[in-house]
Amino acid sequence: MEYAHRRFLLVCSFLIMCLCRGTRGDELTSDFYDDTCPGVYAIVQQHVFDAMRDELRMGASLLRLHFHDCFVNGCDGSILLDGEDGEKFAQPNQNSVRGYEVIDAIKADLESMCPGVVSCSDVVALAAGYGVLFSGGPYYDVLLGRRDGLVANQAGADNGLPSPFEPISSIVQKFADVGLDTTDVVVLSGAHTIGRARCVLFSNRLTSTASSADPSLDSTMAAVLQSLCAGGDGNQTTALDANSADAFDKHYFQNLLTKRGLLSSDQGLFSGDEDIVASTTMALVQKYSDDGEQFFADFGASMVKMGSISPLTGDEGEIRCNCRVAN
Repeated sequence: MEYAHRRFLLVCSFLIMCLCRGTRGDELTSDFYDDTCPGVYAIVQQHVFDAMRDELRMGASLLRLHFHDCFVNGCDGSILLDGEDGEKFAQPNQNSVRGYEVIDAIKADLESMCPGVVSCSDVVALAAGYGVLFSGGPYYDVLLGRRDGLVANQAGADNGLPSPFEPISSIVQKFADVGLDTTDVVVLSGAHTIGRARCVLFSNRLTSTASSADPSLDSTMAAVLQSLCAGGDGNQTTALDANSADAFDKHYFQNLLTKRGLLSSDQGLFSGDEDIVASTTMALVQKYSDDGEQFFADFGASMVKMGSISPLTGDEGEIRCNCRVAN
């Protein structure tokens, strides 16, 4: 009887150890590839560095790619899938999301070094992190261990991604739908300290004369934008952060204090007449305009939260060989 009891305890201990190991496989960790593909960081870093050396804006593009991936189906790399019904061709992503070729190049090198190990969704997350860092922004631990989704969700992208035309309360709700809060809304909007936007995304704030433009838009800035966009097809671009286009800093928030936010959804964080602005977002904008270190710290924390939206882990999904197609 005593032998049987000891054997039972031994079996239970073994099962607990197995379950613990399995749990680690189901969690995102900062050292996920340390044993299986330790060169992943060097490869991603070099490709992002080279891409930004050719075009500094690419840092912002890779960050946007990660954001638009995570808000639809979670952070599963589904935005990378080709096909007419793919997320690439959803309205918010057309002529907007970029950087696919950088991800392809990274993945090709990783498949040569450690085939079938590093997911495309993890490549996107790492590339975004280096894009922020090389733009002068904060370093933050990118958690890894995601697997790749099998299908895209174009309807989800059309309906679930926050729009620059929406009121702040609607954007806050879309963030809440994926587990992010109002602070995350303001902090992650600060990503607009780098990158560019097309006229079609802010021409709703412009009219034929500067004096009749959106009153929450600085009149001098309105005149410049009207000149830029007049007679075009809506695809002309300008910096999201006027006078600090390529530096990741607190200047974005300082612009909002002087009515120099480019998008309605940017300026609305400070100038909107909604309850959520008066109660929460206005004060956060003021705080980050004063304290760049706090912005950097909170941005890193919010990026980790965003990067953890509904990841596929363990045996879910797959590790794509080619980021553009399911295996």
